[in-house]
Amino acid sequence: MKKIDLKKWLLRSLIIAGGSSVVYVIWMLVTLPDPAEYKSKNPQTTALLEQRRQEARQKGIKLAVKQKWIPSSAVPEMLKKIIRISEDANFYYHDGIDFEELKESIRKNWDEGKFARGGSTITQQVAKNLYLSTTKSLFRKIREYLIARRMEKSLSKERIFYLYLNIIEFGHGIFGVESAAQYYFGKSGSDLNLEEMIRLTAVIPRPLSIRADGNSRWLMWRCCWIAEKLILYQYIDEATHAALKEQFCRNN
Repeated sequence: MKKIDLKKWLLRSLIIAGGSSVVYVIWMLVTLPDPAEYKSKNPQTTALLEQRRQEARQKGIKLAVKQKWIPSSAVPEMLKKIIRISEDANFYYHDGIDFEELKESIRKNWDEGKFARGGSTITQQVAKNLYLSTTKSLFRKIREYLIARRMEKSLSKERIFYLYLNIIEFGHGIFGVESAAQYYFGKSGSDLNLEEMIRLTAVIPRPLSIRADGNSRWLMWRCCWIAEKLILYQYIDEATHAALKEQFCRNN
């Protein structure tokens, strides 16, 4: 039997692996989309929406899509604040990636041995929804990171947030805050009360399993958590906070 030179084998393997990685990185950079196309126009569809349509087709059903684009000015300022402090409190202070949040997510995922925490900024969520899929993988995360950085260079913060408000998923076939408000509460987003705003925001991490008009234990916990954020950021007074705690936190 021919003796294997372990050092040569390891060196050859490293060269092959390194070469493959370089090729992949070059391919990834060359094929990155250009978010600048959405400086002034809205996307007709998104990768996430098409993924949901494909998933529905595989089940033999047609997805009934509800999405209504509205200007940012039509969205209550309080709802915008609730979404930002819940999803990306440092949105206006980072360049697409919140490295402190990312480090905390990596630590938690390592401790639990799975993707337990995403740590995605609003910009990353827009990048994923527009161009990628919900598949959890390192390569998708790297691509999401690169697109988010490019997006921050091509679009203003307000434009990125506007896209987010109109494409974020709130349920099966429900995209954007206006469609979500109409579907769950039978009213325009501009007419939502504080409790309804909190409920809508609470479902963002789990849009396919949690209903904004429901009373699941997880929803109540999330709403309670948001209420604590609101008083922490001084967006509500003590009396309002106490009322929200009575509404959401009794069993949490």
